[in-house]
Amino acid sequence: MKKIKLVSEEPIGAATELKGICASPGQGRGIVCIVNSAGDLQKMKEGSVLVSHATDPSLVVAMKKSSAIVTDMGGLASHAAVVSRELGVPCLVGTKIATKLLKDGELVHVDATHGILRRILAGE
Repeated sequence: MKKIKLVSEEPIGAATELKGICASPGQGRGIVCIVNSAGDLQKMKEGSVLVSHATDPSLVVAMKKSSAIVTDMGGLASHAAVVSRELGVPCLVGTKIATKLLKDGELVHVDATHGILRRILAGE
């Protein structure tokens, strides 16, 4: 039987910061809205932070409404990166775990310029 080394007892969901690659500089603050398909578009509100595994042309409507964009996948030439720069929306790509770590309705601050997303806890 193979032993698994426990690195941390803190569950992944308890982390308050997430790092990624700056695809479009700037800062945005808002409520997380996880959008992975066109079927999720109806829940996207103006000023929300769009969080997705990756974006594609079907999500541009949601991207236009967002205060920031965060994706698990992608790099500087990804769809999310190119469109966010065109729209002037702060964007963080390549986080690997944003859609697993974050939940709809959480308040977050995205500092894309420095590659950081931070959860805003009650009272902050």
